[in-house]
Amino acid sequence: MSVEILTMLFFGALLLFVMLGTPLAFALGGISVIFLYAEMGDLGFYLLASKMWETMQSPTLMAIPLFVFMAILLEKSGVANDLYDMMHEWWGGLRGGLAIGTVLICVIFAAMSGISGAAVVTMGTIALPKMLERGYDKKLALGAINAGGGWGILIPPSILMVLYSLLTEVSVGRLFAAGIGPGLLLFFLVSVYIGGRCWMQPELGPALPKEERANWGQKLRSLKAVILPILIVVIVLGAIFGGYATPTEAAAIGVFGAMVATGVNRQLSWAVIRDASVATLKLTALIMWILFAAHAFSTAYTALGAQSLIQDMMNLVPGGRWGSLVFMLAVLFILGMVLDPVGIMLITLPVFLPVVQSYGFDPIWFGILFIIMMEVGYMTPPFGFNLFYLKGVAPPDVTMGDIYASVTPYVIVTLIGVLLIILIPEIATYLPKYFYG
Repeated sequence: MSVEILTMLFFGALLLFVMLGTPLAFALGGISVIFLYAEMGDLGFYLLASKMWETMQSPTLMAIPLFVFMAILLEKSGVANDLYDMMHEWWGGLRGGLAIGTVLICVIFAAMSGISGAAVVTMGTIALPKMLERGYDKKLALGAINAGGGWGILIPPSILMVLYSLLTEVSVGRLFAAGIGPGLLLFFLVSVYIGGRCWMQPELGPALPKEERANWGQKLRSLKAVILPILIVVIVLGAIFGGYATPTEAAAIGVFGAMVATGVNRQLSWAVIRDASVATLKLTALIMWILFAAHAFSTAYTALGAQSLIQDMMNLVPGGRWGSLVFMLAVLFILGMVLDPVGIMLITLPVFLPVVQSYGFDPIWFGILFIIMMEVGYMTPPFGFNLFYLKGVAPPDVTMGDIYASVTPYVIVTLIGVLLIILIPEIATYLPKYFYG
């Protein structure tokens, strides 16, 4: 049977089971195993088991449950409330200042948690009602939280980056370093957008009245709120980039820091630890099935010979290497509207990575573009996760239509950031070279 027909059957079966509601990891892994056995027989199972065993021996894998546990603890610690009070006092006197302060908190939360949903849920609960009470435009406020929340997978430590590293065998430390510049770039672009719009249209983000603004004494006292978060970030990332600890060891240090922060805020209890442990176990078990599905898909796809087919098809895309890059990013953008980022990673990376390498692109640089497109997927309808997280915590008068309508300008701003990283690769590649040579 030709590779073209096998490819159609393979993806057709995957689409069928996904439409039937089968979890993607199980659908992809099960179909891959069936096709692998049909193509290679028993040998395929030995090959798959060998790849899984090699992955399970990776020390980087241990970083995943540790970063998840750290993120859940920080979400329960009450740190976000103190941060928002501080941002309210420092930024509230500016037009759009509360929204800019909110996205800055998203940056700090991203650097502490490594997941997307934490900042969206926390800021949707704390910041959104206060911005709406102050007369902020609904779409401006919703879009700021939606966009800023997605940076949790871009600014290190990022759990999605750890998965990307495991699937592509690139350095997770280099990926972490590469995410810092683009993360700060997106924060700058979003802040400029918010500040610019509110300057031209003051009614979108009115400044606090003078009598409600904090004095310098209150502002300086409020800075104590950033001590613990900044300390956690500096210790975790400093240990990694300074060469004092591996990402796994730094994750363990981060867990300790999160427990200290939770204890300082008097939120640490056996109930909190138990709930965080159970949630971590569930997410870690899910990730293990995802890794199995990824290896099964990669092995089956290689056995079918479809990789050469995809490369031949990519050669037909006009524009050479840059045309192929644009095509891959466009595919990621479309898939992001209907699939979760991990599912997209499972389906596309085995196909895209050989193409990226054949064209001589830096896989670390491409990884950052990939992660940002996954971030866009988190915030775009109809199935972006952040949209539903936000709806779950938003006030009753905020409709799903309001959330959908808030997305467009922030997606455009993010895509401008992607274009800048393509035109100036050093935004992503400078720090990995600086820290790792």
